[in-house]
Amino acid sequence: MAEPQIVDLRQSSTALRIQRGVMRLLREAYDMTCYSEVTLGNGRRADLLAIGPKGAIWIVEIKSSLIDFQVDRKWHHYHEFCDRFFFAKPPELDPDIFPATEGLIVGDAHDAAILRMGEEAPLAPARKKALMLKLARLGADRLHTLMDPGDV
Repeated sequence: MAEPQIVDLRQSSTALRIQRGVMRLLREAYDMTCYSEVTLGNGRRADLLAIGPKGAIWIVEIKSSLIDFQVDRKWHHYHEFCDRFFFAKPPELDPDIFPATEGLIVGDAHDAAILRMGEEAPLAPARKKALMLKLARLGADRLHTLMDPGDV
């Protein structure tokens, strides 16, 4: 029986490298666990959603190129589902294209660094609780799929 895909094949190779570095940074430096490709209550899909040890929720929107950033009109809608929001970019992409009011991370396949911390805007408790429940179920479902990839 073939193993299920655990990498979203819609992402470019550059975006996947950035994702890996950012996930490493968030785990090692901030003790956060990450989910990739999370569909939110408004139908938008977050590239990365991280949860800290005290329940902080960060969303990271990965932008692999200038055109990727220029055509994105949905990133404003992520703020209502996180305590902090960041863009993540590869080293070669000019950081000045990103809004100065948003967090910014630079990353590659090996590591990442926060260039600018996203502004903290705490989620409402009811929304945070609903999102945590969704993430608990999503994590368990993904683990189940890895353990039993057959038709459920």
